[in-house]
Amino acid sequence: MKPLQILLANAAKSDHKIALSEGSDPRVIEAAIMARKQKVARIVLVGDAAEICCKLAAAGGGALDGIEIHDPTDTPLAEQMAGIYLELRKHKGATSEAAAAAVQNPHVFAALLVRMGLADGTVGGAATPTAEIVRTAIQIIGTAPNARLVSSFFLMLFCKDHHETKGAHIFADAGLVIEPNAREMAEIACASASSLNQLVGDTPRVAMLSFSTRGSASHEKVTKVVEATQLVREMAPDMIVDGEIQFDAAFVPDVAKSKSPDSPLAGAANVFIFPNLESGNIAYKVAQRIGGAVAIGPILQGLAKPANDLSRGCTAEDILHIIAVTTAQADQSRSHS
Repeated sequence: MKPLQILLANAAKSDHKIALSEGSDPRVIEAAIMARKQKVARIVLVGDAAEICCKLAAAGGGALDGIEIHDPTDTPLAEQMAGIYLELRKHKGATSEAAAAAVQNPHVFAALLVRMGLADGTVGGAATPTAEIVRTAIQIIGTAPNARLVSSFFLMLFCKDHHETKGAHIFADAGLVIEPNAREMAEIACASASSLNQLVGDTPRVAMLSFSTRGSASHEKVTKVVEATQLVREMAPDMIVDGEIQFDAAFVPDVAKSKSPDSPLAGAANVFIFPNLESGNIAYKVAQRIGGAVAIGPILQGLAKPANDLSRGCTAEDILHIIAVTTAQADQSRSHS
């Protein structure tokens, strides 16, 4: 079974409720209908109730079970939510009036549903900058107890006939942390390895990427990756990891034999940790647009409960995939709880 099929099939075994904070967007509505028909998740569409009802009916989803509509401007939850928001943000000078206004923001409302246990995860960003989605998630849902850093990754699926190496891979961080230091890079590596295993069940093999392989170049940027690799080995002694290493030496067995014959990766890495956001973001888009890989993300890691971002160029199918990922993260969040 292909990784995407595994992800969707596993989601269908759960009964999680996912709040979509841009509920009136036609792509979101289409994804909600797909999610219910495939039983990937129960759905909460957040936004103007009248507009959502009209669009949902026009798309053929008006009679589907498992789709709720919550209007932040007309909800019995308003007072309770405002109280929670005020408690969370009073150290930043929030007032009762500001809290009442804030919960009418669909992204804040959806995040509060998750914090209150009324939804298991939230997805937004189809028409909203990443910064707002991430900021809201951190402020309302908060970070996981063991997480020092919230980061992101793309789940890259190589499943087409022309892909010599097929399967699921992670590219991180390709959406959030701009210039991680060595410790942050190590944190991203450990979180990403856990995410791969959580989502598709594969054993992570982590490549700490650089333009150098095992000392082939000398530069402070190489030194950062060397230090990060050592930190990963200290943080997770049983993890299969190597670095600093170039992408081809981490991904192509024949190149690995030539450039790094004693590497534990042996050209079979499936988690790629980039030295900065610039390189990671460019790489995933090249793999997607030229290489034909399916790119799911950006997916956030390090939060107390799942909240995920969408690319503003996303399709309904992209949103469906993120919903499935969010349900998988909700499984993990529930087991930790």
